[in-house]
Amino acid sequence: MNCTVLHTLKYSAVLAAVALAAACGGSDAVTGSDDDSSGTNNSSSSVAVSALSCSESGVNANPFTVARALASYAGHHELASDYTWNSADEATITLNGTSATTNSTAVTISGTTVTVKAQGTYRVSGTLADGQLLVTSKDTGVVRLILDGAAISNSGDAPLFVTKAAKAVIILADNSVNTLTDGTTYPANADQNAALFSKANLSIGGNGALVVNARFNDGITGKDGLVINSGKITVTSVDDAVRGKDYLIVRNGTFTLTAGGDGLKSDQEDDATLGYVLVNNGTFGVTSTGDGIQAQTAALVTGGTFTFKNGGGSNVVIADSLSAKGVKGDSLVVIDGGTITIDAADDGLHTNRSMVVNGGSVTIATGDDGVHADLDLTINGGNINVTRSYEGVENSLADMVINGGTIRVVSSDDGVNLAGAGDTQPGGVGGGASAYTLRINGGRITVFASGDGIDANGSIVMSGGCAIVHGPTSNNNAPVDYDGSFQMTGGFLVAAGSSGMAQAPGTSSTQAAVLLTLGTTRAAGTVVHIQSSTGESVLDFAPSKAFQSIALSTPKLATGKSYSLYFGGTESGTATDGSYESGTYTPPSSTASTFTLSSIVSRLTF
Repeated sequence: MNCTVLHTLKYSAVLAAVALAAACGGSDAVTGSDDDSSGTNNSSSSVAVSALSCSESGVNANPFTVARALASYAGHHELASDYTWNSADEATITLNGTSATTNSTAVTISGTTVTVKAQGTYRVSGTLADGQLLVTSKDTGVVRLILDGAAISNSGDAPLFVTKAAKAVIILADNSVNTLTDGTTYPANADQNAALFSKANLSIGGNGALVVNARFNDGITGKDGLVINSGKITVTSVDDAVRGKDYLIVRNGTFTLTAGGDGLKSDQEDDATLGYVLVNNGTFGVTSTGDGIQAQTAALVTGGTFTFKNGGGSNVVIADSLSAKGVKGDSLVVIDGGTITIDAADDGLHTNRSMVVNGGSVTIATGDDGVHADLDLTINGGNINVTRSYEGVENSLADMVINGGTIRVVSSDDGVNLAGAGDTQPGGVGGGASAYTLRINGGRITVFASGDGIDANGSIVMSGGCAIVHGPTSNNNAPVDYDGSFQMTGGFLVAAGSSGMAQAPGTSSTQAAVLLTLGTTRAAGTVVHIQSSTGESVLDFAPSKAFQSIALSTPKLATGKSYSLYFGGTESGTATDGSYESGTYTPPSSTASTFTLSSIVSRLTF
């Protein structure tokens, strides 16, 4: 057998045994001992710990942003003039319990039904018991209703109902509190199903408050488009809280939504350019049995502060047929900014097709996946913190690309998962691997996984960024698992966990890597320190769980160089998710194991 020894394990006082690679092909194995009584590298001098070079900013020069996404969708009806008017042109409608008065000839009053029949601006105040404010304008101009301390209830229909108008605008007067309350029944076969229901395009603005008690179905519904520019809006609804059929756009405002269905929703199914939800800003507290944001097409967020609790929260198990997600866009989700906190029984961020995260801060606790895209997923920036999940970050039938940002995942199964299609779908390759690739070009990824830490049912290409994996303790999972290939050309990778299925980057890599398999399981919290022969710190890491393998690739590793491996010792710095990146390391009194890398990928057993 004409074989070449590719790796040599050196000990100053002990001659290490060198094992040849199986059948002399591909990866080579070197056996040795990490017995702390062997070796002579027992210097007690401290070593300076260096920071990892992990760029958290996106490297995509032309990211797919919300602005770019909107080019594919229909425009909206909103104009700046919706929210401005001449006060001299106002008509008045005064509600008096079981009657009403007005100074406008365009308004008719029949018992407790007040009907606005023409365009214009109407200031509405007072209380109307078991009545209705109805808009039936055939004019081409705007019907603007200024709610100024108006309270309308209706036990058998929508208390505010726009049946016809070129456009309806509701202004919530400054310092006013306005209330709409419906009953539990509506007329048979009625089109309207919300306490505030508009068949025309509807805009809402002003700085006052609107309280909606929707006991029949929805709270606020625009049968066409709905734009909310401002206001303090509180909705309690049997079904959806705020719904724009064609689109829902929220510019700003304060929202407290309690919904038996979805919180913010657009559900136009007949036109692919409609059915989107866009949020630019605002403060949102959404407690819903269904989704927090649900868009038939795209869910688009550029800013705002959101607190979602969906389906009872991450501790609740719901039926597979139900949807209780934080943010859901059936065809697309794009997050450019905002602060989003999700506690959901279902996925945190979800799309049936494509997702892009460019910025913002998202914190997710979920009973299912933290971030899930059925097709492609791209993360260019932002902060994603999945504190509880089944699988942390997952996509299936396309590449996953991580260009930047900070991603932290805690999962009961896989942490970062390129699920792929296996060899059962067109485009798959043999052996169960898919044709898709996990591409890590930048950012910082930290994984705490009970299943595979980073799992690609296809291939992995890593050219930058940092990936830190606290992997599984059971041998039927691995800290890093891939079915295709793993090409490491740059960046920093450390993955600790069980050894039964542990993998390192592949031999197509251009940056050196090593897989250390330990004969003895080391306890959680044990410091692992590797330094070069010149005393430069290469790794300072304390896995959060017991471990028997460590995969490492860093620009500080190089073929032909020798390194010392320590377990234990003390760190003067503070660990960030187990990674020490400052301070000094002081070795234990016991000796180190020393090894030399003779190939681009080394697999060493101690």
